[in-house]
Amino acid sequence: MKKRVFYTEWAYAVAMAGLSLSVALMTRADFGVSMVVAPAYLLYLKVNPVLPFFTFGMAEYTLQAVLLLFTILTVKKYRPYFLFSFVTAVAYGFLLDGWMALTASLPADGFALRCLWYVLGILLGAASIAFFFETYIAPEVYELLVKEIAQKLGRPTHRVKTVYDCVSCAVAVLMSFAFFGLWRFEGVKLGTVICALVNGFLIGRCTALYERVFEFRDALPWRKYFT
Repeated sequence: MKKRVFYTEWAYAVAMAGLSLSVALMTRADFGVSMVVAPAYLLYLKVNPVLPFFTFGMAEYTLQAVLLLFTILTVKKYRPYFLFSFVTAVAYGFLLDGWMALTASLPADGFALRCLWYVLGILLGAASIAFFFETYIAPEVYELLVKEIAQKLGRPTHRVKTVYDCVSCAVAVLMSFAFFGLWRFEGVKLGTVICALVNGFLIGRCTALYERVFEFRDALPWRKYFT
């Protein structure tokens, strides 16, 4: 089978648009947001009533700034392109706020429709993250952390991603209890747990599909700035 050329810069753009849309769809479904964004979502729910200008997108890149510092301390190295991950996080935050505004008008008054938005969100999210792993441009800090730890430990990326997702889910549960009261689950629901368990597998399948169908090439001579 002849592979089709897919430029890595396009992979980055598709991943950014798709991942932010997937989060907005899962939020609209209200079965629980992705475990990766759940801590940021809970931060948003806690702060927004006090500071109305504090959006979900702002919560995302605020938390990712903290994770970027953790990444540097964990892998015990610093590369200039790490900072571009934060630039990606800010751009993603703006896209997320835009998609949140657009998807707010989607009908979600029935169980079937909510299931549809949830399934579309989780599939689109996995497909988008797999694209992030195919580009040299620094991804969000979430994916950067997973990628760097996988390389440091010599483990498959999708397996490290599964562990990270489960840890993030546990952190979100603790934040929900701390912010809103013991045994009160805000933003973290059954859909969050399902996503934590299957997301790594879905990303692995998407990655295998991409590598079978596409040949990823750089269209621009920028890779040297991200290594």
